[in-house]
This record gives sequence, C-alpha cells and structure tokens, in this order.
Amino acid sequence: MSFELIASKRVDLGTGASRRLRHAGQVPAVVYGAGKEAVSLVLDHNTMYYALKNESFHASVLDLVIDGQKEQVKVAAFQMHPYKQQVMHIDFTRV
Repeated sequence: MSFELIASKRVDLGTGASRRLRHAGQVPAVVYGAGKEAVSLVLDHNTMYYALKNESFHASVLDLVIDGQKEQVKVAAFQMHPYKQQVMHIDFTRV
C-alpha cells in the first residue's frame, strides 16, 4: 500500500505558531536526514490522524509532496495529545 501526503513549508516557527496551526486543524511536522537541511512542514490534521491509525502507514515508505516536490520518507516519531484525539507533531526521516 502506498501513501502520498501533501505538505507545505512552514514560515512561522515556535510554540505560539504551532498552537495556532493546531487550532486551525493542521499539524506541525519536520523532515530531516540524508545529509540535507531539516525542513519544517505543516500537514492536514484529519489526513494524518486517520493515516496514523493504519498499521501499514508506520512501516511504509511514504511519498511526501512538499510544495510540488516529491520526497520519500518514513515516520520517525509522532506525538499525540494525552487525552484528546489530536496529533501534536510528526517527525519524518528521508529515505
């Protein structure tokens, strides 16, 4: 099964900016590795929430489309809210 995620680069960084994104129904994320610079991203919350419920999502190589450019990544880590059904943050590593 293949997964394709649509993301865009984040301009505003920091705690306040991340809170505003989460309140707007988006998830802050980071992609790093492969000797390249780390890139801060923003993804749609509902897409990520339901994808994370799928077991094969965690073990698959994903196609991450960042502003039109496709990269292959894997999920390195993710954080969920302690009691809400909310994804707080996701880390991806390049393949």
